[in-house]
Order: sequence, then C-alpha cells, then structure tokens
Amino acid sequence: MGAEQIRRWESGALAHAVSDPFGQGPLPWLRGSENYFDDTGQMVPWYADETLAGGGAGGPRTADDVRRQIKGFASGGAVAPGESIDFHVTVDPPQQFSVDVYRIGHYGGAGAAKITTSPRLSGIVQPAPLTADRTVSCHHWWQSWRLQVPSYWSLGAYVAVLTTADGYRSHIPFTVRDSHPADLLLVLPDVTWQAYNLYPEDGHTGASLYHAWDEEGRLLGEEEAAITVSFDRPYAGAGLPLHVGHAYDFIRWAERYGYDLAYAETRDLHAGRVDPTRYRGLVFPGHDEYWSAPMRKAAERARDQGTSLVFLSANTMYWQVELGPSPSGVPDRLLTCRKRRGPGRPALWREVDRPEQQLLGIQYAGRVPEPHPLVVRNAGHWLWEATGAGDGDELPGLVAGEADRYFPRTPLPDHDSRILLAHSPYRDGDGALRHQETSLYRAPSGAWVFAAGTFAWSPALDRPGHVDARVQRATANLLDRICKRD
Repeated sequence: MGAEQIRRWESGALAHAVSDPFGQGPLPWLRGSENYFDDTGQMVPWYADETLAGGGAGGPRTADDVRRQIKGFASGGAVAPGESIDFHVTVDPPQQFSVDVYRIGHYGGAGAAKITTSPRLSGIVQPAPLTADRTVSCHHWWQSWRLQVPSYWSLGAYVAVLTTADGYRSHIPFTVRDSHPADLLLVLPDVTWQAYNLYPEDGHTGASLYHAWDEEGRLLGEEEAAITVSFDRPYAGAGLPLHVGHAYDFIRWAERYGYDLAYAETRDLHAGRVDPTRYRGLVFPGHDEYWSAPMRKAAERARDQGTSLVFLSANTMYWQVELGPSPSGVPDRLLTCRKRRGPGRPALWREVDRPEQQLLGIQYAGRVPEPHPLVVRNAGHWLWEATGAGDGDELPGLVAGEADRYFPRTPLPDHDSRILLAHSPYRDGDGALRHQETSLYRAPSGAWVFAAGTFAWSPALDRPGHVDARVQRATANLLDRICKRD
C-alpha cells in the first residue's frame, strides 16, 4: 500500500479532530540532542525535527497502522510504584526492539526526561486484531515486556517510546499513580482518549466512537461507528491519543511552578481507586468528553465535601458511558457509548435530566471553526488579579476548538457565589453569531468549581506559540487560592 493511501488512513483518524486546532502538540522527548546506538554500533539520532518522523533520511520513522512496523499497548490502567505494567507489542518484520521510558514534566524546559531503557527485546508479529460489531481488540496479544515500577519513581504521566532495530518508532502512554496526599489530583482523560482512537488506521478494520470504514475503504460517520471500543489495542498513528497535548501542556507548566500534584486516570475515578476528597482540588487538564455515572458521582461527592474542581477545556462530561470487562475478565477494558442508538437510555447527560451545567456551571455550546479572542469580563475579580487584563480586553486565539456557555433555561448547581469571567462572541460553522463563557462558582461546601469553556486554555499555559501570560497568571491565582483553601 502506497504512502498516499497511508496518509489517507491517517487523515481518517484526524477527520474529527478539526475541532481541536492544537492536536497532540509538540512531543517533548523528540529532541535532536540525544542519540542511541543501533545494532551495528552506529550512533543514530533521535528525531531532529518533525520532518524526520515521516520517514526522512537520518532518523527514526513513525510506524503506521498499515504495515504495523511496531505498535503496542499497556495492560491495565494506571500503575502504582512497586507494581508492574505489561506491554504487548507487535513488530513486523520480526526483529529486536527497545523501550525508552520518559516522564513528562518541566525538566529545565525540555518537557520530558528519560527514566529508564529496557534491554534489547525480541519482537514478533502478533495476531491480527479481533473484531466484533466494529469493536477492535488485541487482548489476545502475547506479553512482550513487563516493567516493574520502582518504589522511588515519581508519580506522573509517562510515555514508553518503542524503537525497532531498523529505526521505526511508536509510543505507549501510561500513568504512575498513588494515593499519597497532595494538594491537587491531576486526572488524565483516558476514557475520552480511547473514545477517539481509530486503531488500526488501515482503511478497513479500525473503528472509534466517531468513525469506521466500509468495504471500499470509505470513512463512515458516527451513525455507523463503533458502539463499544477496547482499551486493549494501540493508539492509532504514532501511538499517542489525539488530545494528549492538552494534559502535557498543563503538566509542564504546573511542575515548573512547583505545584504539589498527584496523578490518576478517569478510570481510577470510575473504579474508586482514588479518594478525591483527600485533595484540595481535582484538575481535569484537557478534553474530557466521556464520563461514566461513577465518575460523575465521585466528582460531585468531592465538590460537596469541599474539594475544588478545575476544568481546563470545553465540552466536558457530554456523553454518558459505561465501562465493562474485557473478554478475559479484566475490569474496565471496554468502553460503551450508544450515542442514541440501540436499547437503553439516551447517551447525553443533558437528555437524562442531568445536564453538565449542574456540575460545571456552564455546558457545551458548539464548535469554533476558527480561533477567536476570549473577551474578559468582570476583570476586577481575583482570578484576573495582576494579569493586567481589563473588562473587554481580548485575548487572541483563546476561544478555539469547542466552546461552552451558560444556558439560562438549564438549572445551575447550588452555589454561594457565581460569576462569568469571559463572554466571547464567535461565529459557528454556519456563520451564526454565538458566544463562549468562562465560569466560576463556589459551592456551599466552600469548594470552587472553574470551567474554562474553551479548548485553548491549557495550550496557553505552556504550548510554544500559544502561551498567554494572562492565562498563566489567572490559572495560578485559581490554583493558589484552592491550595490555600481561601
């Protein structure tokens, strides 16, 4: 299959991502300053720039889902120090490969640090993915490597970088979590990441909750997409979730300024593996669209017991989902969202009399085709303190991707105080004038609940070319107040 067709499949995975102008964002471990030795003893550079990722001469090349040069996924969900995590990897043609493990953070501006490297591992061609009713699963793949996470490793977001002897590369994200006390619990949106995963991007097998293919390789829409997707498969393309950059933007910024963070995934919230009431605040750093009932119950219980909630994106908690066990019985490895199809209740939270505004204070309004300014409102509020922002000031490009707003006919959560901190006009795909809003309210428990109402907030913290000092300071004002329990 030629390069043009491979790009076609890759464009299929990105077809729905037009609503996220920030995409994955820069991959911070792809630096030209590091090298590794191949099997011939020759020094081979890391990606010197993004052009090499497409197969240019002189550096590793990104594996694709057609040839599956190297692809893999991690078993289970987040792992605690002292536990192990298994990696299931396919390599075609069979050859040796290695795994470099990176932790996302500030690290003097580098964005990530290499933590460990595996021994040389023997790669095999794993069986083809299994499919049933558009659900794609690789739960039958053999284990390729077990990583024992040392007890001294820092909590955080990690990426396993897989590299074959002949220079193809892919990635597997995973999380190291613990239940130790911290000021803030960062909740990574792995459920939403999997909902968007179209693996494999091969033109006939892959399916997400958004897309699938017909017999002729044409990309189909939501009406014919998967209803259930599996966590037991690689991520499409380079092996990273489409929206992962939003979380990494926040992590780099927060660790740079020394915030006391613990880490978890949304499935940890779902399964009760973390107690959110132990933290002063929960931070949801990126696009977090798919929520189960236990996830929502955990967040509401935390708020009602005084834990603040910080939502740094838009279109949060839009679809209601269910999590079920894999065919082998491992819990929470299958994600189901019927999207109004088949038996059962409607899948939108607002269609089951539990609109997301009752938790967030605002809710999803629609897509933003082109970035627009975020227009400051109530600039005298403490959130905007020392930002230099005044009423009516425009923060360029800060309303982008998707937007939330206050719906006057939808009930609000119980609150002691409430304020809208931005009111930003934009035009939707039909040219109609709409508006975005940023919300903050204080629950009767004393918890603050902040909703940015735009995809652009986290990238403004630490994304090259998108940083806005006013958003950085406003976010610091919010987190500082939460951490001090003011």
